[in-house]
Amino acid sequence: MKTFIEKLPKAELHLHIEGSFEPELMFKIAQRNHIEIPYNSVEEIEEAYKFNCLQDFLNIYYQGAGVLVTEQDFYDLTYSYLQKCADQHVRHTEIMFDPQTHTHRGVAFETVINGISKACEDANAKLGVSSLLIMSYLRHLSEEDAFRTLEQSLPFKAKIKAIGLDSSEKGNPPSKFKNVFEASVKEGYIPLAHAGEEGSAVYVWEAIDILGIKRIDHGNNALQDENLVKEIIKRDIALTVCPLSNTALRVVDDLKNHPLKKMMDLGLKVTVNSDDPAYFGGQVNKNYEAIQVALNLSKSDLYQLAKNSFQYSLLDENTKQVYLNELEVYFNNNK
Repeated sequence: MKTFIEKLPKAELHLHIEGSFEPELMFKIAQRNHIEIPYNSVEEIEEAYKFNCLQDFLNIYYQGAGVLVTEQDFYDLTYSYLQKCADQHVRHTEIMFDPQTHTHRGVAFETVINGISKACEDANAKLGVSSLLIMSYLRHLSEEDAFRTLEQSLPFKAKIKAIGLDSSEKGNPPSKFKNVFEASVKEGYIPLAHAGEEGSAVYVWEAIDILGIKRIDHGNNALQDENLVKEIIKRDIALTVCPLSNTALRVVDDLKNHPLKKMMDLGLKVTVNSDDPAYFGGQVNKNYEAIQVALNLSKSDLYQLAKNSFQYSLLDENTKQVYLNELEVYFNNNK
C-alpha cells in the first residue's frame, strides 16, 4: 500500500504555504535576515512545533511567518514545498496564502505574491507540478481588514484563482465576511472557506448558503446534521479533509475514529490533504498512508480519494481530464 500511495497521481487542495515552513528553512531564513527567534537550533524549533490546540499552533505559526521578509524568502518557502510535491507524485496543488499575516508586519502584498507565484511558475516548468493560488482572509481580523486585502490584491488578479477563509474559527462565523466575499466574487475570485473544523454544522451552513463556497475546507462537523450532509451531496461540494492535522489539533482523538470513511460511505466527495505539513506531522503522502492504515482503506478507496482531488480542483476541464487519465492508467496497472 505504501508503494501504491507513493506513486499514486494526486492533487493537494488544502495547503497553507506558511504552514509548510520546515524548521531547517525557518532557521536558515531567520539567520539570512538577521531576525532573532526564540530558538537556538533547528531541534528547539522542532520541539516548539508540538502543541495541543489550534490557538497554540497559530501562535508558533505566526511567529515562524515573521521571518519571511523578502521576495526570495517567499520563493524559497514555496519552491521547497513544490519540490516535495514532485517527490510525492502530486501533479497539481492549490496553495493558500495569508497576505494579512505579512502586510500587518509591513511586508508589501507585492513582495508576497511575486515570490510565491515565481516559485509556482518555475516548479511548473522544471518539476512538472501545476499550481493555483488561494488568497485567504484571516477570520480573527475584521471584515474591513479583509476588504483592504481585497483591494491590495486587485493589481495581481491574474495570479490568484480563489479566496479562502482561515485562522481561528470559533467566534468568527462565515457570516462575518458576507460582504467581502460578495465583493471578491464580483472581482472574479472563486469562494472557498474553512468550516466545521472547530465550528459547528451551523458554520458549514453559513459557508455554503451565505458565502456561496464551492468547496469546504475540513467540514468534519457537517456530520452533526443529516440534512446538511444531504445538501452538500445535492450541491456536489467537496470536502478537503486533513487527517494528521485533525489529530494534531484534537479535532479527532485517534485516526481510527476519523470520519473520513463514514463521509465516503455517505456519498460525500472527500479529498486527503496535509493542511500545515511542517507542523502536523507530514506531507500529503504521509496523510494518505496514516489514514489508510487507521481505517483499512482499499486501493479502490485511495483511487477514489485521488480522483476526487482532480475532479474537485479548480483546474479547467481539459487539464483535469489529462490528470484523471493518468490516474486511471496507474490504478488499472496496479490493482
